[in-house]
Amino acid sequence: MTYIHFIINPVSGGGRHSLPDFYIRQFFPADRYKISTDYTMSRKHALILTEKALEQNPDIIVACGGDGTINEVASRLIGTDVKLGIIPVGSGNGLASHLNIPRDIGKSLEIIREGRKLRIDAGRINQHYFFSNTGIGIDAMIVKKYENSGKRMLFAYIKAAVAAAFEYNAQPAIIYFDDRVIPIKPFMVFVSNSNEMGYSMSLTPGALLTDGKLDLVLIPELSFFEKIALGYHILNRSVSRFKKAQHHLVNSLQIQMPMKIFTDAQIDGEHYKLRTNSCTISAEPAALSVLV
Repeated sequence: MTYIHFIINPVSGGGRHSLPDFYIRQFFPADRYKISTDYTMSRKHALILTEKALEQNPDIIVACGGDGTINEVASRLIGTDVKLGIIPVGSGNGLASHLNIPRDIGKSLEIIREGRKLRIDAGRINQHYFFSNTGIGIDAMIVKKYENSGKRMLFAYIKAAVAAAFEYNAQPAIIYFDDRVIPIKPFMVFVSNSNEMGYSMSLTPGALLTDGKLDLVLIPELSFFEKIALGYHILNRSVSRFKKAQHHLVNSLQIQMPMKIFTDAQIDGEHYKLRTNSCTISAEPAALSVLV
């Protein structure tokens, strides 16, 4: 008998989500599947629920939520044989989009039932895992403003981006990778594991989840008109044509920010204040099994 444990964020994407047992049983009959369900009550609660679920030796743990919920569940599955199922009901859904997992709950449940497994890479920034992307710079400020808005829609994200573009003040940094040393005042240091950042936008449309590498995008300070041009290219998935964007494929990198004490970062679309001015970011190849 296959044991599937569901962890559901009931307010992901600003909505109201539940998976009643009778609906789940349409896909997973009781004579073949054992089912358990937990609901998160706050940010980082999925970490605790996943740890408790692992004590029961499930075959599959399903994250029903957005990229933040998926990150919390997946982070605890690294180093285990438990497979991750995804039901994307968030606002951005970057990882699910890369994996072609539909937002329709019934169709995503069918994918979990069919059970085709894919090993994907994870990224790590200091002690935190990421599966889609991480960044320091304006993207961290955008995510912070977006979270503070209390709204989960594309318009709120664009509004946060416009406000951050006027407010963000780049600080000196030094980037180290592959025996290279790059001093920069970065508008953005963006590191991606997947080809989508959410809302169908991408800085790295060629990124792969299975190449053991991370895609690094460095963008220095920009003028007002250059910021507008960058926004256009992000919306049109054509940042490779933005002349000031530097693209690199890396195994790992280090970021030193000598003028700062703490570092604002976004990790899979969630804001974090890292209590350091030094970040080590690395790829962890084939770290997670996902049902696709």
